[in-house]
Amino acid sequence: MATAPRSGLAGLLRSWISGLGPAAPADTPLTRESAQRLVQGFLHEEGTPPSPGINPQGFGGLSAGGASLYFEWLEDTQALKCSALVYRFREPPKPGVIEGFQAEEREGTDAGGGTVDYERENRGLYLARTYTRMPSERAFAKEMRRLMKVSIKWNSEVLDRVASRVFHPEELESKDTSR
Repeated sequence: MATAPRSGLAGLLRSWISGLGPAAPADTPLTRESAQRLVQGFLHEEGTPPSPGINPQGFGGLSAGGASLYFEWLEDTQALKCSALVYRFREPPKPGVIEGFQAEEREGTDAGGGTVDYERENRGLYLARTYTRMPSERAFAKEMRRLMKVSIKWNSEVLDRVASRVFHPEELESKDTSR
């Protein structure tokens, strides 16, 4: 059974039909209003119920396919921060853990176009992208889906690798010397 494309002309038509219309021309400075429309359009494409996209406090998000994606409007820098949750710590992380994730990023582990971001307030580890210029709606949707997909991989694979490096470095050393 064929399904309609999730973006492109079909997505644009769905946006117009639903009354959203295009957020703003690509590569223009982002405003709160254009960021809100961008997020609304993405949420609509993902099949969520009608949403303000970003609430009056500047936050929004969705959970889909095992991933959690959060949006935050940063008024001081006129930027939209998009963060895909990798892991939420119960306690503050042990020394070296966040640095271990940053090392993975530096070593070239695919971060879905995002960067490692640890938020102390909620003890969440995220892969985050920040936009100050308007992306095309199609590119934004593609980038958000990629960020969500990779955050799941970081949770299932990179988390274990970092934990091994930080908490059991002797096991890694013994594997290196046995070659």
